[in-house]
Amino acid sequence: MVRALILTGFGINCEEEFAAAYRMAGAEPTIVHLNQVLHGQVSIHDFDTLNFPGGFSFGDDLGSGVVLANKLRYRQTGANGRTLLDDIKQFIADGKFVLGICNGFQVLVKLGLLPNLSGEMTPEVTLTHNASGRYEDRWVTLRVNPKSHTPFLKGIDTLEVPVRHGEGRLVISDAAIQQRIETGGFNCLSYLDASGDGTDIYPFNPNGAALNCAGLTDPTGQVFGLMPHPEAFLSAYNHPDWARRRRQNPSATEEGEGLQIFKNIVEHIAHTRTAVASVTEFAIQK
Repeated sequence: MVRALILTGFGINCEEEFAAAYRMAGAEPTIVHLNQVLHGQVSIHDFDTLNFPGGFSFGDDLGSGVVLANKLRYRQTGANGRTLLDDIKQFIADGKFVLGICNGFQVLVKLGLLPNLSGEMTPEVTLTHNASGRYEDRWVTLRVNPKSHTPFLKGIDTLEVPVRHGEGRLVISDAAIQQRIETGGFNCLSYLDASGDGTDIYPFNPNGAALNCAGLTDPTGQVFGLMPHPEAFLSAYNHPDWARRRRQNPSATEEGEGLQIFKNIVEHIAHTRTAVASVTEFAIQK
């Protein structure tokens, strides 16, 4: 079974929804306090996905995700001087997957895991205060960039999910980095207006993000982060307009649109594992 490690502690508060999403997608989720990993009680390498949920890590006191990112970068996990960032580098090199949502996305950006164009895992962009100057809690519509190649978003065109953040505005200060992000399709999700077009107009774009960007991937497609909360739309009944939708389309699925992201990655890992096992068995028989 696909195993998903979900970190919590220090103000993270969306771990249970994250776990429910993986469970509904057919995986085995495990929620652990970050200290259990930092103290060597739990190894990320025993899992297929590493997940950073939303919340308010360290109260966002120095900026969303900053303190937690620095803890991952500098806190040594053993006598050998390794940090959790070192382990995450190996985790990705082993072909495994990392997902960050909202505060988790902020952590991945501040840590340099996204977009990580240089491969050095140093910060290249940032997420900062919404252009509206206030916390935004609303539903948004997103479109998947057709140039994106991450398995998290396979087969998805658009989806509607909620945002709940005060610092979700993507800022890209380097024009060359922005061009590389666009060319590579690493700006994998964009905010849409009522006509279905990408927009920087509030409130359709709730934070004023550059490139109308709601999510990023790294060049491998293994690391994915987004500001909206797909784990908050696992059932059709999570939607505020669910009653009218059910009346208009009684035969529609009862799954929420956000669940597909989790089903995608679980299916991808399971399929890859089966394919590798088949090749190995063939080689042995040969």
